[in-house]
Amino acid sequence: MKSHRLARVSEVVRETAANAILFELKDPRVKNVTVTRAEVSADLQHARVFVSVMGSEKEQQLTMHGLKSAAGFIQTKLAKELTTRYVPHVTFVVDEGVKKSVEIARMIREENERMAADRVARGEAPEGETDDADEADGDDAEAEAKDTEKPAEQPGPADGPANRPD
Repeated sequence: MKSHRLARVSEVVRETAANAILFELKDPRVKNVTVTRAEVSADLQHARVFVSVMGSEKEQQLTMHGLKSAAGFIQTKLAKELTTRYVPHVTFVVDEGVKKSVEIARMIREENERMAADRVARGEAPEGETDDADEADGDDAEAEAKDTEKPAEQPGPADGPANRPD
């Protein structure tokens, strides 16, 4: 079968499963679920729907059990959307990609914090600050001198009521 047709069918499966889970499924076990992608076999007989479940391991197992129970319901919704000879048998698979990316981001953040703490302990300037800061101080002093030479402006009618004792 042509790959573009498989991609279109996979997208219909993903969209239908996501809408059914999000809006039509009444199972209280199924919560915090994101449908990330779907893969359909070349013969359109099987579809693997990848889901990301946020929560503890126990909540994840409970949600996957609820999704397994709801697979027939989702296949019925899929049969109404697809105009193929066969309706794919839907199985749900946990997609660990989201959890892994969150874990990698946490590890990178911790490493950056550790490296910054090491730099401070060695007495080096933190990243983003350079030795040009001394030169900028001279420019700031000149700008402040110019600001102090201007007379202070009195508040006008557009600035609101002036705080004057009556």
